[in-house]
Amino acid sequence: MAAALAALVHVAPDASAHTSHASHAADDEAAAVSCAGSNTISFSPGLSLPARRTRIGGDGAYTCLSTDPALRSGVSSISGGGWNGCFFSDATTAERITWNTGEQTTVVYHLGNVQQVAGQAVVLVVGRVVKGKFKGHTVASPGLQLTFDPLKCLSKRGVERITGPSTLVIV
Repeated sequence: MAAALAALVHVAPDASAHTSHASHAADDEAAAVSCAGSNTISFSPGLSLPARRTRIGGDGAYTCLSTDPALRSGVSSISGGGWNGCFFSDATTAERITWNTGEQTTVVYHLGNVQQVAGQAVVLVVGRVVKGKFKGHTVASPGLQLTFDPLKCLSKRGVERITGPSTLVIV
């Protein structure tokens, strides 16, 4: 996971090489953003031993470093669905981020590696900005979301919520 993230960060455009500042859109083309924060994700129905179709919802909050010095933080809402269980995940999610500047970004994550180990999710999702600031850019979001009671995987309700640190890298 660290190697994949390092590869994504390595291909981040060099803002100093960007010489045209004629428009705000041109600035977006050279932007690179790296954020750290946390996410809380809810599953309905909860994660259980066998994978089942679930709806996903949640939110996140990030503190950021960016080639755009005005961009310092963001909050997000997460929605989606797919087949999920305590040991398996195959879902598509959208994250709608509102930056401290008031601008918005919508990311759709289609490609992901989510290792579920008894309700503890080690996540590396890769997506693309489909709308708003940074449209067309690639996004990686690795993180570790934990449940405080992994034995709930054995229950009928399952693991309904996971929470923990997450990062957001836009290149």
